[in-house]
Amino acid sequence: MTATVLTTHTLDVPGATLTYDLRRNEESTLPPLLIIGSPMGAAGFVTLAGHFADRTVVTYDPRGVERSTKADPTAESTPDEHADDLHRIIGALRAGPVDLFASSGGAVNALALVATHPEDVRTLVAHEPPAASALPDADMAVAACRDIQETYHRGGFGPAMAKFIGLVSAQGPLPADYLHRPAPDPAMFGLPAGDDGARTDPLLQQNIVTCNAYEHDFDALRAASTRVVIGVGTTSADGLAGRGGLAVAERLGIPAVTFPGGHDGFLGGEYGGMGEPDAFAKTLREVLAGEG
Repeated sequence: MTATVLTTHTLDVPGATLTYDLRRNEESTLPPLLIIGSPMGAAGFVTLAGHFADRTVVTYDPRGVERSTKADPTAESTPDEHADDLHRIIGALRAGPVDLFASSGGAVNALALVATHPEDVRTLVAHEPPAASALPDADMAVAACRDIQETYHRGGFGPAMAKFIGLVSAQGPLPADYLHRPAPDPAMFGLPAGDDGARTDPLLQQNIVTCNAYEHDFDALRAASTRVVIGVGTTSADGLAGRGGLAVAERLGIPAVTFPGGHDGFLGGEYGGMGEPDAFAKTLREVLAGEG
């Protein structure tokens, strides 16, 4: 097997400059595999990408994340903008249709891509899209995201991130009094209580509301030529993103596929996290091959 060669590229798109990494395998006859998240960038997928050295793999930093810059880093980014970015990257590869594994907010963006450009993607594996708008408790879930962003505007990173951790740790539908409960103490999570004045955080400012409140075009997704697979973690199905994945699968009329671990099951030490990367990659390989 020919070793993959890693190269890094940039692409100018409306309002941003994207950076993506290309692990090219010249001998592979498989379509390129894009592995994406949001707001997680390419650095979070090094372990998972390493499990697919038998094919060309592309990872990238979404607009406003790490190496990918935005003209206005205080502006929100929408799933439709991210979808257009992905469409342009796939076009730059000149090798579509691709296979696409997308996790978390990246899965929301990838579903938006397939709804508008199904010709770009052969198989989409959308892992735990936080599709709060599709949940029975959509109003409360989206309101909780707006409250996190407003907390960021008022008090900065620590207080807002503490609320975010609380939200993603919640199991099952959010109760009616959720927003009236005491806010968690940032110190509980080792977060700063002070405000550094920044308002450009990719999660808390740019994506948390637009991602979770996004209204998916389920008619377009059902009609798409793309094979769409929804993945949900074995330990995270009751969390916001896991429930979002199950809700999307139900709306599409397909069963969800269970992936090892939780929302971060693919991590192999990146950002200090550790999932079940070997088992996760095995399941992903099987799903991409049409098994399971």
